Amino acid sequence: MNAFRAWIEERLGLGAVTGFLERKEVPRHGHSFLYYTGSSILLFLGIQIATGVLLAFYYRPTLAEANASVARIATEIPLGWLVRSVHSWSATLMIAMVLVHLLGISFTKAYRKPREATWLTGILLLGVSLAFGFTGYLLPWDELSLAATKVGTDLPRAMPIVGTWLTRLMRAGDDVTGDTLSRFFIAHVSVLPLAILALLGAHLFLVQRHGMSVPLAEEKKGVKGPVLPFWPNFAYREAGVWLILLGTLLTMAVVFAPGLGSQADLMAPAPEGIKPEWYFLFMFQTLKLFPAKVLGLDGELVAVLVMAVGMGLFALLPFIDTRPAERKGRIITALVWAGLAYALGMSIWSLL
Repeated sequence: MNAFRAWIEERLGLGAVTGFLERKEVPRHGHSFLYYTGSSILLFLGIQIATGVLLAFYYRPTLAEANASVARIATEIPLGWLVRSVHSWSATLMIAMVLVHLLGISFTKAYRKPREATWLTGILLLGVSLAFGFTGYLLPWDELSLAATKVGTDLPRAMPIVGTWLTRLMRAGDDVTGDTLSRFFIAHVSVLPLAILALLGAHLFLVQRHGMSVPLAEEKKGVKGPVLPFWPNFAYREAGVWLILLGTLLTMAVVFAPGLGSQADLMAPAPEGIKPEWYFLFMFQTLKLFPAKVLGLDGELVAVLVMAVGMGLFALLPFIDTRPAERKGRIITALVWAGLAYALGMSIWSLL
């Protein structure tokens, strides 16, 4: 075994990696639980990849066979229903965990210099995660997914200049058709995985480059607080969190397995009460609140622009909140809380 380890070490140099993990320390403070959200995202992403590969063996992205192939996975393939359910729920939990991770960073001011690029890669990871959910929603090709995709892809049309072009780009034409299904499938299984792996690599590199941030209140104390060795202490705690998350995921997948509607009909009207996935509900409800005209402008356009400005300001937090310890920083924190309350309120309202 010693000779084998020496052979591996000479060719791969894994000793540098293990040495780094043994020296790495994780700060301990009142918000340490937020450190586990990052690894939880990796867990759900790994599950997404593994289950996605299994589903791709049987899925057929064509108008005639998409819905039937999903039905076959759920009813004929051994444990196919469970793999599909795990894939669906892990996508939901991954998006939820990305949101919690970013909100935790914003409230603890962990985006402070020199971690601006780390924050931006996290924002891009959120965007790609949402794109995963949006493109995957159409793939069962049932009535609900078709109607929801028509609504979702029509939203950019309200934007000036590029709106119509973006809608046509997503749909691969003027309407949702079989070309849209093929485009969404390719994006879901090829383009987006490559994008998220590249962004994840950059994000992890920046986290290691600048280290884990501590909350501003801890940093202001001026002394190094207690730390926890990453290996094995923190790694074992992460393993415990993973076991809890896996148990939760499997329970939800078994008890709340997603259904499958009848095959989509391109000529049929949209079913009543159509709503997007939970992470788009606040935008859906906001669009419903705006009148047809606002100061002579199209109400839908104003709503899209307002939401785009709000999201843009959130993405640029490290460059706006440059002095988080001062009054300006406290005001920005209050605005982030207000934005979160608004999103939750609109989402709940939409479900009523």
